[in-house]
Amino acid sequence: MLKDNLVMLRNLHGFSQEAIAEKIGISRQAYAKWETGATVPDIEKCRLLAEVYETTIDSLVRTEPVEGVGMIPPAPKGKNIWGSVAVGERGQIVIPKGARDLFGLTGGQRLIVLSDEYGIALVPDEAFMAGMRTVLEKSREGQNG
Repeated sequence: MLKDNLVMLRNLHGFSQEAIAEKIGISRQAYAKWETGATVPDIEKCRLLAEVYETTIDSLVRTEPVEGVGMIPPAPKGKNIWGSVAVGERGQIVIPKGARDLFGLTGGQRLIVLSDEYGIALVPDEAFMAGMRTVLEKSREGQNG
């Protein structure tokens, strides 16, 4: 729900109610009413809030409970939070349906497993290889130029 997301996002970004209110041109009291659910912002104020919190209007007004976790904050613009998955004894995971649909993943499709100090990323083989070809082509251009 919008009011819950406003509280979570404000706390995640380390803003006071007054700071957010100032950024979008309203009073602190008006913003406080949004966080309590007493009133809701108009669409233009939602657009400004989405910009400040680096998310989308859609993510701002929806809440997604995650099993075993509870409510999670809206993902940043262009990012997704799909929830949690359990790792099987042999390392298997089930990719959530929404993610499979978004990326057109089907059974038997190959994924490249990448990681950094924060976690693991799965990239469709075709997308990874296309990116590698682009990097190699630019590298060759730099050597010939």
